[in-house]
Amino acid sequence: MKIYITRHGETQWNKEGLMQGWKNSDLTEKGIENAKRLGESLKDINFDVIYSSPLDRAIDTAKCINGESNTKIVLLESLKEMGFGIWEGMEHSKIKDLHFEQYTNFWERPHLYEPQENGESFEGLLTRVKKAWDEILKSGGNNILIVTHAVVLKTLYMMIKNLEIKDLWNPPFMKDTCLTIVEVIENKVEIILEADTSHLK
Repeated sequence: MKIYITRHGETQWNKEGLMQGWKNSDLTEKGIENAKRLGESLKDINFDVIYSSPLDRAIDTAKCINGESNTKIVLLESLKEMGFGIWEGMEHSKIKDLHFEQYTNFWERPHLYEPQENGESFEGLLTRVKKAWDEILKSGGNNILIVTHAVVLKTLYMMIKNLEIKDLWNPPFMKDTCLTIVEVIENKVEIILEADTSHLK
C-alpha cells in the first residue's frame, strides 16, 4: 500500500499571515494552481480513494488534484487542522504580543504548549490523527491520497518516525501542496518521499 499525503494549497489567510485552524479561508489563485499542478503530476496514479479534511481549503485542494477523475473523496473529521481557539484569524505578530509564552512554546517547545481558550492540545491532536491513520490503514487499498494540513502532517511524521512532541517541528517544512509518500508493507511504515515540491518547478 502506498499513501500519498499532501497539504492544502495556499489560502488567503496564509497570504495575510493569519493563524488558521478550524476556521475556513479560501484558496488563493496560487493555491488552486499549485493543487492542479500536483494533480497533473499524479494523473497516472489510480487512487482507490481520497481522504480529505472536512475544511473547505482541503476539500477544494482534493477536487483540484482529482480533476476529471471520479475517485471518491471521503471526508474524515479527524484529519482537520489543529484547533487554535481564540488565536484563529489573528495575525501571528499580534498573537506573539498577547500570548508570548504560549506562542513561543507552540513553535519552539511544543511539549510545553498549553492551548488558549477553546484551543486544542498536541496530545488531543495526536489522539485523533492516530485514529484517522488507523482507520485509513484498516480500510486498505493500493494507492491512497490524503489531503490535510500542516500540523496534522507534522503529527503524522511524528507518529511514523516515533518522535516525541518536543521534536514535532523537525524538518522538513510543510509547504502548500508538498507531497509525502509513505509505503506500508506488513505493518511496517516507511517514508519514501518527504515534503516534495518538484511539481511546482
